[in-house]
Amino acid sequence: MRRKTLHRLRAVAVAAALATAPAIVAGQQAADTDRSTGAEERTEFEQLARDVLEQLIEINTEHSVGGTLEASRAIARRLLDEGFPAEDVTVTEVAPGEGNVVARLHGRATGRKPLLLLAHIDVVEAKPEDWTLPPFELIEQDGTFYGRGVADNKDEAAIYTAILIRMKREGYRPDRDIIVALTADEEGGGHNGVSWLLENRPELIDAEYGLNEGGGGQVVDGVKVSNAVQANEKKFQNFTLEVTNPGGHSSRPRPDNAIYDLAAALIAVGAYTFPVNLNEVTTAFFSASADIVDDADMADAMRRIVADPQDAEAATILSSDIHYNAMLRTTCVATLLNGGHASNALPQRATANVNCRILPDESPDDVQAALERAISDPNVTVTPQGRARNSVPSPLTEGLLHTIERVTEATWPGVPVVPTMSTGATDGLMLRNAGIPIYGVSGLFYGETFAHGMNERIPVRAFYEGLAFLDRLVRALSSGEAS
Repeated sequence: MRRKTLHRLRAVAVAAALATAPAIVAGQQAADTDRSTGAEERTEFEQLARDVLEQLIEINTEHSVGGTLEASRAIARRLLDEGFPAEDVTVTEVAPGEGNVVARLHGRATGRKPLLLLAHIDVVEAKPEDWTLPPFELIEQDGTFYGRGVADNKDEAAIYTAILIRMKREGYRPDRDIIVALTADEEGGGHNGVSWLLENRPELIDAEYGLNEGGGGQVVDGVKVSNAVQANEKKFQNFTLEVTNPGGHSSRPRPDNAIYDLAAALIAVGAYTFPVNLNEVTTAFFSASADIVDDADMADAMRRIVADPQDAEAATILSSDIHYNAMLRTTCVATLLNGGHASNALPQRATANVNCRILPDESPDDVQAALERAISDPNVTVTPQGRARNSVPSPLTEGLLHTIERVTEATWPGVPVVPTMSTGATDGLMLRNAGIPIYGVSGLFYGETFAHGMNERIPVRAFYEGLAFLDRLVRALSSGEAS
């Protein structure tokens, strides 16, 4: 049995609390019921999404290669071939070899601002010699898709593209414009596609709100436990810890040593715990999670921490789980280490990188001060690298959440929707700071995907279920239901 803090589905009275799904959702459900994933049984919609996914996977979009411009142009050609007007499909070159594609399906003139569907199409490096399968081919075997980007984030890029094409083919007229933006350099690199659009072509992605990665379904032992909606995320900040020393010959050690001093500082950082600090989203997360964890002590601790964030015993219980610990507080951890210059010389310099994931309403300056207090050694300097971008939470709007709950209930009866905060980072941060609320919601129940790792993979069935869920959700959000 897995550790006790894993979520398990319990008898949650969600169905009674949620309204009946709207007719448009019910109609789609009949057409998109769960099915086996054999090619001969795929619907036309499923085959379309698979074709787009295959096309994207086979274009290498690593930073060392580039390729997002090629991928953007390929998606643009596909949309143009489907009859989208040229003025509604825009490819922007943000740097040599790097690009975005932004497409728009026009809705009725209701005065509602557009809905944005965002996904990045760059991927982290994948060395073929480190994989047992070719990373830039879509391999389907034993009910699994393999390939770099199938989980992060070309799956959602393919799904959003397929949804837009399906709507175009059907002549669907939403009550607002629907914008699909597939962008460059989310995983790193110097040419972030969302930042470029905000600075150079903001009118292309101006929206009331948008959907992005960051949420998704939680599945344990094959059981769907919750459908998470990411509404905020932590800030990213690196600090360099450095100690310098006159050094000398290693045959004559001296009491002060740069490596020892740095080691002591890192031990102090590792022993330091930042205080608990809940926000609207993490409060909602622990409140909802208390109803679906199978550990009574953990559930009780969640309820207690919501009632009193200063409850030290509850915080200790929750902190025993690394995910809950990261949700409770700012965290800092050593990630890189370097010291000395010769095997027979006393070290003149030793440095370490400490990576901090800072809560949205906390300051990098305060985090730096906390690290310096914990280290308490004037010989150790703590220097920030760059400046963390502020992370503005997206409001937990009742209408939007209710729509997500209704579509989730229609798709997977009894599975609750749980607001969450990402402990990592997404492109949603830039859009939130620009005044466009972003919500990470996908309905993709993947489990372990090995994203960023060897043989990245996703379950085929879960991909098609997520496709059906997002199609229903986008239609619900563009039919006036969530207004």
